[in-house]
Amino acid sequence: RPFPSSSTLCHRGPPRTIKDDWPGYSLDLFTYPEHYHDDIESIYIPHGVIMNRTERLAHYIMDDFRDDNIMVLCVLKGGYKFCADLVEFIKILGRNSNKYLETRVEFIRLKSYLNDQSTEDLHIIGCRDLSFLRGKVCAIVDTGKTMKALLKHVETFEPKMVKVAGLLVKRLANMAESLTDYVGFEIPNRFVVGYALDYNEYFRDLNHICVLSRTGKMKYKI
Repeated sequence: RPFPSSSTLCHRGPPRTIKDDWPGYSLDLFTYPEHYHDDIESIYIPHGVIMNRTERLAHYIMDDFRDDNIMVLCVLKGGYKFCADLVEFIKILGRNSNKYLETRVEFIRLKSYLNDQSTEDLHIIGCRDLSFLRGKVCAIVDTGKTMKALLKHVETFEPKMVKVAGLLVKRLANMAESLTDYVGFEIPNRFVVGYALDYNEYFRDLNHICVLSRTGKMKYKI
């Protein structure tokens, strides 16, 4: 069963829209760590689809920034796989063309979730001084959960330009996609794990993005 298509959002290429009634793929169709057998309900976005969509976002970024070098700010921990794959695709595209885009990568770590609930406060763990962004073209790579607060913090360091790449944007009343320039997937308001997204630090080692089962939530709940 293919993903439902179409979106009314106007981004640099519309995001892949997943409808509210999409149940995901059966676990029998894909491989995943056996120790999570009872903890995930379905494969929501397979790894191959993630990679293909990430490559498409890299094309958009190459087209938009062909005359600029960019400072990539990777939001840890949930954004590290997306960031690594996106930057790698940008490098591959550059090697195969005459418009190589120089990228530098820096990291910032945020925490805003407890169990499967977003908390009100955004906690910046580690480096809060982002003065290296001053005067630079900055691309923030994140999963979209904490973007509004992070952008406010980043802008105090006066970067030349800020663009945001988000793998996932959830359909909410105040959607974060209005802050996101390059969107991988627009999804319903469901709590998903895998591809570095966690539930209390578990499930980051899943390559696919998956829906957590009731058993998994109870087993790893704090």
